[in-house]
Amino acid sequence: MNLYLRLAWRNVWRHRRRTLIIMLAIGLGMSMMMMYDGLVAGFEQAIYGNAVQVLGGNIQIHAEGYREKTGQSPLLPLVNDQELIIAAEAQPEVVMASRRIKTTGMATSTEGAFGVSIIGIEPDKEESISLEARNVVDGRYLTAGDTDQIFIGKGLADTMDIVVGDRITVVGKDINKQMRKRTMTVVGIYDINMPDVEKQSIYISLAEAQDLYGLTGQSTEIAIMLEKIGQENAVIRALEPVLGSGEIETWATTFPELRQALETKGAVMDVFSVIILIIAGIGILNMLLMAIFERTREIGVLGALGMKPRQISTLFLLEGCMMGLLGLLSGVLLGVAFNAVLMTVGFDYSAFAGVTEYTALISGKVYSTLGLEKIVQRSLTVIIISILCSFYPAHEASQSEPAHALHYV
Repeated sequence: MNLYLRLAWRNVWRHRRRTLIIMLAIGLGMSMMMMYDGLVAGFEQAIYGNAVQVLGGNIQIHAEGYREKTGQSPLLPLVNDQELIIAAEAQPEVVMASRRIKTTGMATSTEGAFGVSIIGIEPDKEESISLEARNVVDGRYLTAGDTDQIFIGKGLADTMDIVVGDRITVVGKDINKQMRKRTMTVVGIYDINMPDVEKQSIYISLAEAQDLYGLTGQSTEIAIMLEKIGQENAVIRALEPVLGSGEIETWATTFPELRQALETKGAVMDVFSVIILIIAGIGILNMLLMAIFERTREIGVLGALGMKPRQISTLFLLEGCMMGLLGLLSGVLLGVAFNAVLMTVGFDYSAFAGVTEYTALISGKVYSTLGLEKIVQRSLTVIIISILCSFYPAHEASQSEPAHALHYV
């Protein structure tokens, strides 16, 4: 085998320019895939990471029975919320773990009544990571001591025709299913450029929600925010020993449309990556076929010296694999170098933030990753395509008759 490798390596560099062109084609294809993977990972964190924050966190924990009544937003108090908070905050992936009370109700003003989710939060915990808190356009964010104060989105404020300082009435059922009504002052309005989402939720302090809904010292939900999406399973495994009878879910099950969007995007791009690399692989096929015609006499000599057809075929397969590996290596180096630059300087996407509703979640620059998320899959694709494109030329070379090949001019 050592002899075959040496011969194959020599033959690969027999026509340097041609080999470099093939390497460039494969390398550019591979680097483009890595660049895409790195940028998409950055976009996922910028868009989906922020979307997850707006929609309630990477992980949500509820009391037993909540899943069966999800559509009713039941007020089922958690038994061990403090223990769960401590356990969650001990995990390195967790950025924030906060208690909440979440239910449905109505917000009314002179413009009418509007169905909303009423969410009681711990403002002192959530302010540092809250997308809403970072996008206050009028007034201020909530504080832990706020009573009879409410924080709403611009979409709802425009619909209800209210501004900071106006008072609106919030109506909802308490833990005993009794109607509770309270008139509150709007202390802040946020704008995340998603009017439909902004119309759906209003925020009050957890203490106010506990008093309003008869849940003194209790909560009905724990929202956990992570450094990035994809870390949910590790955190869930760490929380299972203290979960008890509680129910734990991730954004992927709570909001399947987000997961489907990620999976669809990934599947489409995987198909394109294979097509790009197949085009580069055709270069290997072409080069090896040309090599057969140029080296007909050489193949005849190898056969005359006793090299079997299988061994000649192996030699050409090794040449194809080597070109694929060289292209793969150059592509990985180029892709990592490009992504390393984008990891540092970022890609300013703010000018395109209004293209779609979800891109409005991007604030400022998007920072790429190294693009190694699918490096094994991409590498295997390159190697497999290189081998497949080498089979036919290798077969043709092995079928050459030594007597005929030696007389070839």
